[in-house]
Formats: sequence, C-alpha cells, structure tokens
Amino acid sequence: MTAQHDHLIGGRWLAGDGYAPNRNPSNLADVVGEYAQGKTPQVDEAVAAARAAFPAWSVSNIQARFDALDKIGNEILARKEELGELLAREEGKTRPEAIGEATRAGYIFKFFAGECLRLAGETLASVRPGIGVEVTREPVGVVGLITPWNFPIAIPAWKIAPALAYANCVVMKPADLVPGCAWALADIIQRSGIPSGVFNLVMGRGSVIGEALIQHKGVDAISFTGSVETGGRIAQACAASLKKVQLEMGGKNPQVVLDDADLKTAVELSVQSAFFSTGQRCTASSRLIVTAGIYPAYVEAMKQRMAGLKVDDALKAGTDIGPVSSQAQLEQDLKYVEIGKAEGATLAAGGERLKRGTDGFYLAPTLFTESTPAMRINREEIFGPVASVIRVKDYEEALAVANDTPFGLSSGIATTSLKHATHFKRHAQAGLVMVNLPTAGVDYHVPFGGRKGSSYGPREQGHYAQEFFTTVKTAYTLA
Repeated sequence: MTAQHDHLIGGRWLAGDGYAPNRNPSNLADVVGEYAQGKTPQVDEAVAAARAAFPAWSVSNIQARFDALDKIGNEILARKEELGELLAREEGKTRPEAIGEATRAGYIFKFFAGECLRLAGETLASVRPGIGVEVTREPVGVVGLITPWNFPIAIPAWKIAPALAYANCVVMKPADLVPGCAWALADIIQRSGIPSGVFNLVMGRGSVIGEALIQHKGVDAISFTGSVETGGRIAQACAASLKKVQLEMGGKNPQVVLDDADLKTAVELSVQSAFFSTGQRCTASSRLIVTAGIYPAYVEAMKQRMAGLKVDDALKAGTDIGPVSSQAQLEQDLKYVEIGKAEGATLAAGGERLKRGTDGFYLAPTLFTESTPAMRINREEIFGPVASVIRVKDYEEALAVANDTPFGLSSGIATTSLKHATHFKRHAQAGLVMVNLPTAGVDYHVPFGGRKGSSYGPREQGHYAQEFFTTVKTAYTLA
C-alpha cells in the first residue's frame, strides 16, 4: 500500500476528499506517495485556524520564535540526504542538487531564526516639542503562500521562514506536482513547538486551492511564485480586495560572452546556467549572447561539453541532468524545439526525447545556433534544457540584446574586462547580475527578485523579506 499524506489544518492531520499519486519523473512506475486533494472548505478551515492563532502568535516571544525556527532548520540539516532523495524522486533534480537544495532550506530557517531577534525600529524626534516618535514593524496577518514545483523545498522555506519569523500565520498551497517535500516540511514544522494553527498546509489543484486563497477575505497577503500569466491574474485579484501581494514569475535570462572571456569558464557557466536542474530554474540562461570573435570557438566548445553530459535517473550516481518534471513540461519543451527549427535556427545539439532504463521524461539538452533575438525561442520562456546562441558584433549590441526582453530576473556576463563587467552590472536590466558566474545560483541571506515582468512587489529572502511580511506603524507619545 502506498502511504497517504493528509492536510495539516489547525494542528491536526485531516484527510482529503481524495488522494492523488505523486510519481517519480525518472521512473513513472515509482509512486512517491499519495497526497490529499483539498477543496474550498479545507481552505476556509485553514484560514479560520490561522486567524484564531494570530492574536497570540503576533505578539509571541521572540526567543520562542527563534527556538522554533532554529529547531526546524536543524532537523532539515540533519535529514538533508533523506529530504534530498525525496526531492530527487518527486521533482527530478539530481541527488547532489537535491541535497544542496535541502541544505539551503535548512540554512534559510536558521537565518530567519536570527531575524526574529534582529527586527528593529526607529526612535525619532518630532518636529513638535515634547513629543516622541517610534517607528516599528508588526506582522501583516494571515499570509497565503503559493509555491512552484521547480524548487519544492527551498522556495517554500524562503516564504514560510520569514512569514513565521515576523509573527504571521500561514496557509500554504504547494504545487500539486510536488507535494512530498512540502508535506515533509509541514511535518517538521508541526513538531517544532509552533502553536496549532500558525502553520497550515492544504494540498490540491491551483485552480481550486490557490484560487480560494486569493479570493478569501480572511487572507491578508499572498506570496506567489509561478508563471507570468497566473501572477498577473493574482495581482489583479489582490488589488481588487486590497491584499498585499508579492510575485516572482518568469525569466528569459541572458548570458553574455565577450571576445575577451576565458573560453573554458564561459562554457562551463553557460552549461550550468542553461542545462543543470534540467533547465527548470527561473534564473536559468536560455539566451546565450556571444560576440563574433569568440562565437565559433564557443559554439564548438559548447557542443563538446554537452556531448559529455549524462542524462539519466536523478538518483543514479554520475547523472548530470535528470528528467523533465512532467509529461506536460516535456511536451512544451519539444514544441519549442520544433518552433526553433521552423523559425530557421540551427539545431546544433540535442532536441530529442531519450530512452533510459526506466520509463521517464528524459530530454537531451538542446542547443540552437544562428538564432536571432526576434525568434520565439528567444522571446518566450521555455523552462527546460533548451538554449539558443545569438551572435552579436560587440559589447554594446550584446547589452542591448540582453535587455531586449519583457523579463528582468537574472543576467550574466563572461569577460576579463573590468570596464565591461562594471558597466554591465549597472546597466543590465535585471534584479540579479552575475559576472563570470552561472546566472542560476543565489545565496540565502541576500535579496532575491527581478524587474519588469519577472517580479512584482517587495523582494524575497534576506533582511529585505521584512518589507513584505511586516507592516510599519508610527506611534506618537506626549512626554
């Protein structure tokens, strides 16, 4: 019998209206578990539990919050290999990448444990004699968290941890494709000493659970990571009901390679950015913008490096790239391969579905060359191991092409020129800029977010998370 996993509502594990199998994309015969499917009544119950818990939790002792979050972080770190294996099974990241993500989640909780003790205010003099002014931060209230499938433990962690650190109550809806890590995290949180109702987990379809959270009058704020289309609808709904909203959405991230770049460095960071984690990262580089002088050598070196990549079961030792996460995502990736060929780009490597020892969603890493900025493969987010090379004449054209996108999450440059690196850091229209580093890969203690169509609202992670999860109060006192 496959284990069934229930919702967590008001401190109790409650059965769903049904259960859906969570399948391993490396091996479709492997069912990770069956996870409860919720409906609107479960959302109503979770929000009610969160609202009931909020009055006490919102003024809870900062040491108690520190202790709980630190305990959560410690357990995640102690179980990082077990949680990493679960992540690899349900999402398809390689085991080393998955263990790394679980480790990051643990450190996120430990960082925000410290933030419980670091939340500061200001004491100011008034322009009126005899009056004092205090500026403090207080929790927003009940926060709905809607998380994506591509980082099934790290992104929930970087939303849950600050929400709890700043004394909010939470109702979380994980991506229905990857409920396993979210459930494991909820189980750890449940045993941390956090009071019942402060954290609630409701699983199910986004069109049902997510929509109910967004529309619920008892929810004060929504933090969402996912597609641009869905994010836009959420922004409109939250504006109509005056909810605070934070959105992290898509990317079409550029990786610029200049003539003066170290070729080996440029190729390695390009491969990591475009293809590792099966290209399923919002910070992945899918546009490789290369100046004319290094273009031939770069393309040849990329093809050689890609030929050595091992695509296989995410849990196998030596696997570089695991499967695509789902049948729907595989079909989308293959559709864009056909679009790229139809547009006139040259398919230089990959592009075909692969067969391995188990039935899974395996796709060869794909590289297009001789592409142009106007092609759909260079305008639309593919979200898979598919990248295209754009030839440009010089740095100025490279920067212009890099910025010619409705997105603005991450942007990278490979160069040995301090002049160009410095100019690029200032003029790249992105929230994250990488110099001689992969575009995908960020620290847990610094702000994360983008510009233009990639992000809306305050930044996530680090000290800047307080901008979303708290509200400012100004108090005046007559001396």
